[in-house]
Amino acid sequence: MLGLKSGSLPTLFCEISEGSILSKLTDRIAELAAPAVEAAGCRLWDVEYVREAGTWYLRVFVDKDGGVSIDDCEAISRALDPILDREDPIPDSYVFEVGSAGADRELKRGRDFDEFMGHDVEVRLYQPQDGSKRFVGTLAGYDSGAVSILLPDKSTRRFEKNQIAQVRLAVSIGG
Repeated sequence: MLGLKSGSLPTLFCEISEGSILSKLTDRIAELAAPAVEAAGCRLWDVEYVREAGTWYLRVFVDKDGGVSIDDCEAISRALDPILDREDPIPDSYVFEVGSAGADRELKRGRDFDEFMGHDVEVRLYQPQDGSKRFVGTLAGYDSGAVSILLPDKSTRRFEKNQIAQVRLAVSIGG
Protein backbone atom coordinates (compact mmCIF):
# COMPACT_ATOMS: atom_id res chain seq x y z
CA MET A 1 0.00 0.00 0.00
CA LEU A 2 1.10 3.53 -0.71
CA GLY A 3 2.61 5.25 2.32
CA LEU A 4 1.93 8.92 2.76
CA LYS A 5 4.94 10.88 3.90
CA SER A 6 4.47 13.27 6.77
CA GLY A 7 5.60 16.20 4.61
CA SER A 8 3.45 15.72 1.52
CA LEU A 9 1.96 13.28 -0.90
CA PRO A 10 4.36 11.49 -3.24
CA THR A 11 5.26 13.70 -6.18
CA LEU A 12 3.99 11.24 -8.78
CA PHE A 13 0.43 12.12 -7.75
CA CYS A 14 -1.08 15.45 -8.64
CA GLU A 15 -3.25 17.42 -6.22
CA ILE A 16 -6.45 16.08 -7.77
CA SER A 17 -5.44 12.58 -6.68
CA GLU A 18 -4.92 13.60 -3.04
CA GLY A 19 -8.61 13.28 -2.15
CA SER A 20 -8.81 9.87 -3.81
CA ILE A 21 -5.73 8.58 -2.00
CA LEU A 22 -6.94 9.86 1.36
CA SER A 23 -10.40 8.45 0.71
CA LYS A 24 -8.98 4.98 0.06
CA LEU A 25 -6.82 5.27 3.18
CA THR A 26 -9.70 6.34 5.41
CA ASP A 27 -11.91 3.59 3.93
CA ARG A 28 -9.24 1.01 4.86
CA ILE A 29 -8.92 2.39 8.37
CA ALA A 30 -12.71 2.33 8.73
CA GLU A 31 -12.65 -1.38 7.85
CA LEU A 32 -10.00 -1.99 10.49
CA ALA A 33 -11.73 0.16 13.11
CA ALA A 34 -15.32 -1.06 12.76
CA PRO A 35 -14.95 -4.31 14.77
CA ALA A 36 -13.17 -2.56 17.66
CA VAL A 37 -15.74 0.24 17.68
CA GLU A 38 -18.66 -2.21 17.65
CA ALA A 39 -17.07 -4.33 20.38
CA ALA A 40 -17.06 -1.21 22.58
CA GLY A 41 -20.82 -0.80 22.02
CA CYS A 42 -20.43 2.17 19.66
CA ARG A 43 -20.79 2.75 15.96
CA LEU A 44 -18.27 4.23 13.60
CA TRP A 45 -19.32 7.69 12.45
CA ASP A 46 -16.33 8.85 10.42
CA VAL A 47 -12.58 8.55 9.87
CA GLU A 48 -10.43 11.46 8.81
CA TYR A 49 -6.75 11.75 8.03
CA VAL A 50 -5.76 15.40 7.85
CA ARG A 51 -2.71 17.58 8.06
CA GLU A 52 -2.86 20.48 10.50
CA ALA A 53 0.05 22.78 11.29
CA GLY A 54 2.52 20.36 9.70
CA THR A 55 1.32 17.29 11.63
CA TRP A 56 -0.84 14.45 10.29
CA TYR A 57 -3.83 13.41 12.42
CA LEU A 58 -5.79 10.20 12.18
CA ARG A 59 -9.17 10.73 13.83
CA VAL A 60 -11.79 8.08 14.40
CA PHE A 61 -15.18 9.52 15.31
CA VAL A 62 -17.72 7.30 17.07
CA ASP A 63 -21.31 7.56 18.21
CA LYS A 64 -23.53 5.73 20.69
CA ASP A 65 -27.10 6.06 21.90
CA GLY A 66 -26.94 8.05 25.10
CA GLY A 67 -23.60 9.60 24.15
CA VAL A 68 -19.96 8.58 23.98
CA SER A 69 -17.89 8.68 27.15
CA ILE A 70 -14.16 9.15 27.61
CA ASP A 71 -14.07 5.50 28.71
CA ASP A 72 -15.58 4.47 25.36
CA CYS A 73 -12.94 6.46 23.49
CA GLU A 74 -10.15 5.00 25.62
CA ALA A 75 -11.38 1.42 25.11
CA ILE A 76 -11.59 1.89 21.35
CA SER A 77 -8.17 3.54 21.23
CA ARG A 78 -6.58 0.72 23.24
CA ALA A 79 -8.21 -1.92 21.01
CA LEU A 80 -7.47 -0.18 17.72
CA ASP A 81 -3.89 0.93 18.40
CA PRO A 82 -2.32 -2.57 18.09
CA ILE A 83 -4.42 -3.29 14.98
CA LEU A 84 -3.12 -0.14 13.31
CA ASP A 85 0.44 -1.05 14.35
CA ARG A 86 0.07 -4.56 12.93
CA GLU A 87 -1.67 -3.61 9.68
CA ASP A 88 0.41 -0.45 9.24
CA PRO A 89 -1.92 1.37 6.81
CA ILE A 90 0.01 4.59 7.51
CA PRO A 91 3.71 3.78 7.84
CA ASP A 92 4.70 7.35 8.69
CA SER A 93 4.13 9.18 11.96
CA TYR A 94 0.75 10.69 12.86
CA VAL A 95 -1.27 11.58 15.92
CA PHE A 96 -4.07 9.08 16.60
CA GLU A 97 -7.28 10.32 18.22
CA VAL A 98 -10.62 8.68 19.02
CA GLY A 99 -13.51 10.97 19.85
CA SER A 100 -17.23 11.49 19.79
CA ALA A 101 -18.87 12.57 16.55
CA GLY A 102 -20.22 15.47 18.62
CA ALA A 103 -23.51 17.30 18.82
CA ASP A 104 -22.48 19.43 15.83
CA ARG A 105 -21.30 16.49 13.75
CA GLU A 106 -20.71 16.87 10.05
CA LEU A 107 -23.15 15.10 7.74
CA LYS A 108 -21.38 13.58 4.74
CA ARG A 109 -23.10 10.40 3.54
CA GLY A 110 -26.65 9.77 2.44
CA ARG A 111 -27.28 7.68 5.55
CA ASP A 112 -26.21 10.65 7.73
CA PHE A 113 -28.81 12.85 6.05
CA ASP A 114 -31.47 10.11 6.31
CA GLU A 115 -30.81 9.70 10.04
CA PHE A 116 -31.10 13.42 10.77
CA MET A 117 -33.93 14.36 8.41
CA GLY A 118 -36.11 16.89 10.27
CA HIS A 119 -33.24 18.09 12.50
CA ASP A 120 -31.73 21.56 12.40
CA VAL A 121 -28.60 21.85 10.26
CA GLU A 122 -26.12 24.51 9.28
CA VAL A 123 -25.19 24.61 5.60
CA ARG A 124 -21.95 26.38 4.72
CA LEU A 125 -21.35 27.38 1.11
CA TYR A 126 -18.23 28.01 -0.93
CA GLN A 127 -19.68 31.21 -2.40
CA PRO A 128 -22.22 33.57 -0.81
CA GLN A 129 -25.87 33.50 -1.83
CA ASP A 130 -28.03 36.49 -0.95
CA GLY A 131 -25.07 37.88 0.98
CA SER A 132 -24.44 34.83 3.16
CA LYS A 133 -22.31 31.69 3.08
CA ARG A 134 -24.14 30.19 6.10
CA PHE A 135 -27.76 29.04 6.29
CA VAL A 136 -29.48 27.37 9.25
CA GLY A 137 -32.75 25.51 8.93
CA THR A 138 -34.49 22.16 9.26
CA LEU A 139 -33.17 19.40 7.00
CA ALA A 140 -36.02 18.80 4.58
CA GLY A 141 -34.42 16.83 1.76
CA TYR A 142 -31.33 15.14 0.40
CA ASP A 143 -30.94 14.03 -3.21
CA SER A 144 -27.61 12.93 -4.71
CA GLY A 145 -25.67 15.49 -2.68
CA ALA A 146 -28.18 18.33 -2.97
CA VAL A 147 -29.57 19.51 0.37
CA SER A 148 -32.90 21.22 1.02
CA ILE A 149 -33.65 23.05 4.25
CA LEU A 150 -36.75 24.69 5.65
CA LEU A 151 -35.75 28.18 6.76
CA PRO A 152 -37.20 29.97 9.81
CA ASP A 153 -39.42 32.08 7.49
CA LYS A 154 -40.98 28.77 6.30
CA SER A 155 -39.44 29.02 2.82
CA THR A 156 -37.45 26.09 1.46
CA ARG A 157 -33.95 26.53 0.09
CA ARG A 158 -32.09 23.96 -2.01
CA PHE A 159 -28.30 23.88 -2.31
CA GLU A 160 -26.56 21.82 -4.97
CA LYS A 161 -23.67 19.53 -4.06
CA ASN A 162 -21.07 21.71 -5.80
CA GLN A 163 -22.19 24.76 -3.78
CA ILE A 164 -21.88 23.07 -0.37
CA ALA A 165 -18.66 23.29 1.61
CA GLN A 166 -20.06 21.56 4.70
CA VAL A 167 -23.29 20.51 6.42
CA ARG A 168 -23.35 20.09 10.20
CA LEU A 169 -26.03 19.52 12.79
CA ALA A 170 -26.95 22.89 14.25
CA VAL A 171 -26.63 23.20 18.00
CA SER A 172 -28.83 25.68 19.76
CA ILE A 173 -27.76 27.12 23.07
CA GLY A 174 -30.48 27.72 25.61
CA GLY A 175 -33.95 27.14 24.68
